[in-house]
Amino acid sequence: MQSPREILTDVWNSAGGDPAALEAVTLSGDEPQLPSSFRVAAAAQVSIAASALAAAEIWQQRSGEKQTVSVDMRHAAIECRSERYLRVAGKPPPPAWDAIAGVYRTGDGRFVRLHTNFPHHRAAVCEVLGCKAERDDVQAALMKWQAEAFETAAYAAGGVVAMMRSHEEWSATPQAKALAQLPLISFEKIGEAAPKPWPKGDRPLAGIRVLDLSRVIAGPVAGRTLAAHGADVMLISGPDLPAIPWLSIDNGRGKLSSFVELKREEGRTALRELLAAADIFSQGYRPRALAALGFAPQDAARINPGIVYVTLSAYGHAGPWAERRGFDSLVQTATGFNHAEGQAAGIDGPKELPAQMLDHATGYFMAFGAMMARARQACEGGSWHVRVSLAQTGRWLWNLGRLDQGLKTPDFSADTVEPFLAELASGFGALHAVSSSAILSKTPAFWARPSMPLGSHEARWPIRN
Repeated sequence: MQSPREILTDVWNSAGGDPAALEAVTLSGDEPQLPSSFRVAAAAQVSIAASALAAAEIWQQRSGEKQTVSVDMRHAAIECRSERYLRVAGKPPPPAWDAIAGVYRTGDGRFVRLHTNFPHHRAAVCEVLGCKAERDDVQAALMKWQAEAFETAAYAAGGVVAMMRSHEEWSATPQAKALAQLPLISFEKIGEAAPKPWPKGDRPLAGIRVLDLSRVIAGPVAGRTLAAHGADVMLISGPDLPAIPWLSIDNGRGKLSSFVELKREEGRTALRELLAAADIFSQGYRPRALAALGFAPQDAARINPGIVYVTLSAYGHAGPWAERRGFDSLVQTATGFNHAEGQAAGIDGPKELPAQMLDHATGYFMAFGAMMARARQACEGGSWHVRVSLAQTGRWLWNLGRLDQGLKTPDFSADTVEPFLAELASGFGALHAVSSSAILSKTPAFWARPSMPLGSHEARWPIRN
């Protein structure tokens, strides 16, 4: 199997990074760190290191100053579970899942996973099943269905579910075959524009404006990472959009947070004004949802030539599932991870990875791709579209190989995690949150703005120095 450094080298080179930059990176720690047959800790370390190295390279481009980057594997694995270690005024997180979310058997003896944390997704599942939102009722209704037929019907109704597939079954699907033709991170020039000089500032992304239109984990982690390197990140949400409060707190560190109602022309006008002065537009909306509102990549490039537009999807931008909604837990289920982990553990049924690793790694790859594209824009101009997906990150993780005795690894104790936590002020009270595992020698990663309730700030960019 490749070492973490070899994996990082491949990721870095695939995005057009200068191979000489890798000499500045130190990766410490050994596998395994978490109980899994997959290389989740290596994936955490490499994805975080890639984003940190991109920030260091931008700093050198801006200032001429080189610096070292180091990432400890244990710290990185803890950071990729940041939501479970967050404490707000000393309180631990509430239950992570809705009452009917999770795994069920179907009438053909297979398993399906339901994601019902958002009310409209729960309602869609119950409408298809014709039952109340109670676990026993859902299970009884699912015994009348075949798993794949239910998966198809639920998606058609606006729900988000997944049938558990083995990796072999997944690999035989047209969607998996389409992903096999794509890179881990896609970069596409979508318009002509003059190079944009870097603004003044004393951090890698100082003065860089990022619109963050995302929810849950992957997209918000990307925005949090860009903020950690000095960007002005504005999270755009709507007053009526469902959110998961604990994740909003954890991933809101470093961000401005504004409400913009995109269903109204007034809100769309406000977003266009923000976009016209932005550097990066990062979004994880349902495929084509923003395009219908006038904010497709090509629209953004017309509004602001030179923009870097970053798109997150569940299953990739090609293939028959390109329009399909999804979350980390569902992609794990659909693409073979839960089946393989269950087999490795000797259980009849799915077993989750010990972290939402597809989400977290994809978030760091989003930030990495955004920075690499922005650095490229500063040198050669153009408008750029960067695309990542949970399923493609999953394909990358699968191809890193397996750990024979990985599931025997003990999970982290509270004492193990404690040294990697920092106390921060916030609009919710004192936070104990995981610190950045990326250590940059000249421009340390930190969050200059506290996490605040959604909609706390005006939809207006701060004045650049």
